[in-house]
Amino acid sequence: MTDAREKYQELLVRFEEQVNAEQASKMAAYMKNHFPFYGVQTPIRRRLYKDIMTSDKKNGKIDWDLLQMAWSQEKRELHYFVCDYLKGLHKFLSFDDVPLILTFAKSNQWWDTIDHFDRILGNIPDERIAALMLDLSQSEDFWLRRIAIDHQLGRKEKTDIKLLEEIITNNFGSKEFFINKAIGWSLRDYSKVNPEWVRNFVIKYQKDLAPLSFREASKYI
Repeated sequence: MTDAREKYQELLVRFEEQVNAEQASKMAAYMKNHFPFYGVQTPIRRRLYKDIMTSDKKNGKIDWDLLQMAWSQEKRELHYFVCDYLKGLHKFLSFDDVPLILTFAKSNQWWDTIDHFDRILGNIPDERIAALMLDLSQSEDFWLRRIAIDHQLGRKEKTDIKLLEEIITNNFGSKEFFINKAIGWSLRDYSKVNPEWVRNFVIKYQKDLAPLSFREASKYI
């Protein structure tokens, strides 16, 4: 399969063959019924498009037309395909691809895809990512702010603590659950490698941290 539309049509056929109405209902309910599902669970779903990803890896090129077609559909598993694809072919991403990735991150929004885009964007090896994340941390779109807050998850000793602090403080005062949870997660994650820094951060900003953020950040310190 070399043509984007051909790959896309084959993808649809494979998903349609795996439709599970009962499972689809459960999956949609878990996501607050924001999106309809085929009802295909993760291990099976990933097997359905493994060969497509493998082929594109060999070609060394991301098929953006395929991704845009998949993302334009309402079924949530197709959005998961886009996320898995971008993670699987991450070494082929560059800063020039950021606008395209952001078009995905700005639509069909819910935590399940946003929490892929934080690392997809955050792990692009370009020094301009830091400035991008600082900009996103002040966006009117709280999902983009969540991406900025959590984009360094898993970096451990490589975490840019100055950037982390600035992004978090930009989001103090938010009443949004997904923002305050993200702040707590980012601090909790970093506390695994530098509990002293996180402890000092929590003490310094105790009056500014939402109770949810404080509880999450303090879990390991």
